[in-house]
Amino acid sequence: MSPTPPPFGPPQGERELAQMVDILAQAFATPPEEIRQRILLPGADTWVLRAGGEVCATAALIPMGQWFGGRRVRCAGISAVGVAPPHRGQGSGGRLMQAVLGQARAQGFALATLYPSSQGFYRRVGFEQAGARLEHRVRMAGIEVRERGLSLRAVQPEDGPRLREVYALHARRQQGWLDRGPYVWTRVTHPRTDLVYGYLVEGAGGVEGYVYLARRALPGSYRQELVLTDLVALTPGAGRRLLAFLGEHRALATEVVWRGGPAEPLLLLLDEQAYDSKILDRWMVRVLDARAALQTRGYAEGVSAALHLDVEDALFPENGGRFVLEVTQGRAQVREGGEGDLKLDVRALAPLYTGYLTPDALRLAGALSASDDTLRAATTLFSGPFPAMPDIF
Repeated sequence: MSPTPPPFGPPQGERELAQMVDILAQAFATPPEEIRQRILLPGADTWVLRAGGEVCATAALIPMGQWFGGRRVRCAGISAVGVAPPHRGQGSGGRLMQAVLGQARAQGFALATLYPSSQGFYRRVGFEQAGARLEHRVRMAGIEVRERGLSLRAVQPEDGPRLREVYALHARRQQGWLDRGPYVWTRVTHPRTDLVYGYLVEGAGGVEGYVYLARRALPGSYRQELVLTDLVALTPGAGRRLLAFLGEHRALATEVVWRGGPAEPLLLLLDEQAYDSKILDRWMVRVLDARAALQTRGYAEGVSAALHLDVEDALFPENGGRFVLEVTQGRAQVREGGEGDLKLDVRALAPLYTGYLTPDALRLAGALSASDDTLRAATTLFSGPFPAMPDIF
């Protein structure tokens, strides 16, 4: 007789894998074959919670990083969370998330990031809003750029490593963008529903930008829209060349759509405001290791300040307590102790950490308490670009 598997762990055998797929198919109203194509990708670790010899809940942990202040912070992307219908309302989801977060902590991840289906559920295990994902929809008639100075060609398989380098150079300058692993890159280059084509722009020094796009037909029409799964320009010339290339689709395409943050430099290259931008999603962060997260994050160069924190974490008490964040010339050290001048729980730490909400806004919401002097120090440390990311996982 085979040993009884533990209550929590990776799926064992095809039977449990099929149960996992069935739970997710019901949770997301998606055919099982699409679930396998969408979830079971290289770079994702799948986990299940068992009860009565059956899989009752599932989740995936995706190793990645997030860029904050120009430095990479180890992050676990949480996805594919589902609970079997007979087990809903019985605490299975909460037990699953506690186990997944405990696993991520044990593996040394400082943060966990996800897109919530139920914000209240994830708040109960320490997540809070910490950034957004925006959609930019540009009308084709508004792209008047005619740049032809740089060469443009189709992406070839051997270009992959260089494009990843170009993306990393761009992403590290942003706040909250992902340091992508294989799972997220597959979602960029081979999404579930669209056929994607890649094109890159080259200058004298090599690749300066690229785009991956799908041509999506509009219902009841011969017209189409261009949906970009990735768009990066390292130079103004590359940005203009890519916009010119997209504009050359005006004979059939009506709009160009891509995702990112509110500060999109390519929109500044347009003559008119021929676009609409809106928030698609707000992502949430759970600080798994407060000390490591604060120490590995980057801060503005030239900034030197100290912050005495008192953090409460009901789920992982060892993650809380009093400690001092000392930043010198943009680099941080964390030591135990201090006066605990800034008091907050682990949920409120997430939007403070990413810069999604200012310390003053968090105090107004009753999410932290601090003196005016402490608040000014926290504002100095955590000011920066709005945290956003183009990717969903």
